[in-house]
Amino acid sequence: MAFGAWKARVRAVSVWRQPPFAMISSLRKSHWIILAACAGLVACQTTPTPKPVAANVTTVLGDGSVPAPTPAAVLQIMGQVADWQLTHPSKDAKDGWIYAAFYTGVMALNSVAPDQKYHDAMLAQGEQNDWKPARRTYMADDHAVTQMYLELYLLDKRPAMIAPTQARFDYVLANPRDDDLDYSKKGASDKWSWCDSLFMDPPAWARLTEATGDPKYLASADRRWWVTSDYLYDKDEHLFYRDSRFFPQREPNGQKIFWSRGNGWVLAGLVRMLEAMPADYPDRAKYTQQFQDMAAKIKSLQQPDGLWPPGLLDPVAHPQKETSGSGFFTYALAWGVNHGQLDRAAYAPVVLKAWAGLTACVQPDGKLIHVQPVGDSAKGFADDSTTPYGPGAFLLAGSEVYKMVGGK
Repeated sequence: MAFGAWKARVRAVSVWRQPPFAMISSLRKSHWIILAACAGLVACQTTPTPKPVAANVTTVLGDGSVPAPTPAAVLQIMGQVADWQLTHPSKDAKDGWIYAAFYTGVMALNSVAPDQKYHDAMLAQGEQNDWKPARRTYMADDHAVTQMYLELYLLDKRPAMIAPTQARFDYVLANPRDDDLDYSKKGASDKWSWCDSLFMDPPAWARLTEATGDPKYLASADRRWWVTSDYLYDKDEHLFYRDSRFFPQREPNGQKIFWSRGNGWVLAGLVRMLEAMPADYPDRAKYTQQFQDMAAKIKSLQQPDGLWPPGLLDPVAHPQKETSGSGFFTYALAWGVNHGQLDRAAYAPVVLKAWAGLTACVQPDGKLIHVQPVGDSAKGFADDSTTPYGPGAFLLAGSEVYKMVGGK
């Protein structure tokens, strides 16, 4: 969906936002051929099982044999996760990438929520940040927060929301860095030399074109996306190395090292680029093909609990549950189903199984756990770990699951 269409849809939602909000839309049997059993998934170990949401289930098969959450149930647990994070702030910088990823999720929740409180929370945060990118001029992580500013601008049309972003990006365009992405070299972080950067920066450039009508921002993002892809994307495995340091490294089982959250960042970044670019953009088919190729690979790696392991190709060496990479995968796959980019019969069961696995990792108070801390590869971590980008991924996923099960 181009961002203009998305924006019109958000306006429609804002008019419609009135109770009752528990409408259930039936899904036709022809849309669903096979569904994995979602209800019997094992809850996260060592943590309490969250209470079911008022038995809110609807059926996606005519015989009623396979349950799926209702739109109301999805919204309820999204609200719990968002509210927990908003009321339990971490010490991370509020203009940095960790919170920026959370803000993208809150904006996704805002697009389907029945009231304005999430919009207002992001408005207050943008004002607190003076609508500025973070400090480092070229660093993709420090541009990530501008995605929230741009989404608010596309709703509210206040020029102050994007003026600092446009000034920063204009400076980068006028003073470009080279394209040497070797991560061992000084200045590597000034380029998109690590796969996470494809979530942090390119969608902001694409949305600045949407906001201003100037094609130069999307054109720059498009060119640099494929420079990074040519360097880090393994065309045999259809996965991204985190950065060049991992080219020679191998998992204990001898497989190449592909980090779950790193590939989650990329797949979610692909979705956000496809959302923002025009439907007739010349390179759009390349993004669609990469998205579909990666989605097929990710589908094949889903674990019995519905989640994906921290190290994608060695689940034995990395058996922990991990909800941030899994959240981004769920978001992207559900988006693909909703937008006709992925076969509904093949991918909807994967999405529902993943959503069940994710919601089983939400504690009764709304805290999402099993979020791997900041890192660059699969490493052990505490089961109760959480960080704001994890809830951000969860909310992005929920916004698309909500639509997939009939939310309007």
